[in-house]
Amino acid sequence: MLQIFIRFFSLGLVSFGGPAAHIGYFRQTFVQELQWLDDKHYGSLVALSQFMPGPGSSQVGFAIGYHRGGLLGGIAAFLGFTLPSFILLFLLAVTSSQWLEYSITQGVIHGLKLLAVVVVADAILIMFKQFCQRKTAKLLMVLSCVVILLQPSMLVQFSLLIIAAIVGRYYLSAADDKEPLANVSPAPATEPVQLNFFWLSIFAGLLIASLVAIGLSKQAGIGTLTELFSQFYQVGSMVFGGGHVVLPLLQSSIGDAVNNDQFLTGYALAQAVPGPMFALAAFLGAEIWISQPLVGALVATLAIFLPGFLLMLVALKSWHAISSRPKVTGAIAGVNATVVGFLLAALYNPIFSSAVLSPLDMALVVLGFGLFKIFKPNIFILVAGFGVSGAMISAII
Repeated sequence: MLQIFIRFFSLGLVSFGGPAAHIGYFRQTFVQELQWLDDKHYGSLVALSQFMPGPGSSQVGFAIGYHRGGLLGGIAAFLGFTLPSFILLFLLAVTSSQWLEYSITQGVIHGLKLLAVVVVADAILIMFKQFCQRKTAKLLMVLSCVVILLQPSMLVQFSLLIIAAIVGRYYLSAADDKEPLANVSPAPATEPVQLNFFWLSIFAGLLIASLVAIGLSKQAGIGTLTELFSQFYQVGSMVFGGGHVVLPLLQSSIGDAVNNDQFLTGYALAQAVPGPMFALAAFLGAEIWISQPLVGALVATLAIFLPGFLLMLVALKSWHAISSRPKVTGAIAGVNATVVGFLLAALYNPIFSSAVLSPLDMALVVLGFGLFKIFKPNIFILVAGFGVSGAMISAII
């Protein structure tokens, strides 16, 4: 277990670049160097992480740890990979009152908010090409974006995901369309599906309990740690695609618990540290539960990661049988297209509307996006560049 923890901890210290980069780091370390598993097995784990809601790269890491050392191995992998970013974001949250008052700090954060516009716009472009190849998928993306822009709420998002799954099942199934679905196995469904109902019952039970807990908290008019856990657990249960997709759901879930500036500051800082994007929960949990910030950070972080890991445990041994069913892959295709629409809406509000405040800001976004697509620099270079640019702008103005 210690070996698994150390290996993932060392990756957690240097894994800049988001989920796609993390997948590459994992393959290089655990397939090529350590040979803990082969390419075929690794590819199936990556595909499963895309199929399930939750933090994609962290789910792959959890599955590698589980393959190597069982459940304790999966937990060790999660703790090792997440701990560096958790510590950094927690410390940034609890010290924010000390450094946020300086104008140069405000400038750096503003620059990082502009970087968020660039990064999320690029993520939308990539996801659009991957998940919106068909007319039905494009229509789901457009309609979901329009609805969320006009009526942003957790209930509306959840309803759209259900509708998208139904539409996808009937109109985006690989069996009903001549166009191939990306990352979908064409193998016939000959294997029986044997899900682990123990983990499924825990996942479903916690989800139902979270819905009840939030309802009771709203009636009482007071916030509790149970409500905090429930809010982040629900988000972790519905985030298909991981990474940046967590933004719109988190914003809808936590509501007025943090303001837009705090939310975008946390997101910008999550871009600047290594490790999974879902570690943003540590910053937000500490900001929300200010009386005991460490408790808030721990509860929020555990809650947002837990659903994805439980669902991985449900399906790890039956993934091939599940992925060979066209109707299932069609439903997921519909959900993925809708998620792109959610992210597009989030790009406008709160990301663009709170970050781009002048023509100079827009010029930096366009320049940054162009350089990002043309030269594909390391994310750390982008963080440094936008941070310095923001500081310079604040000093001039």
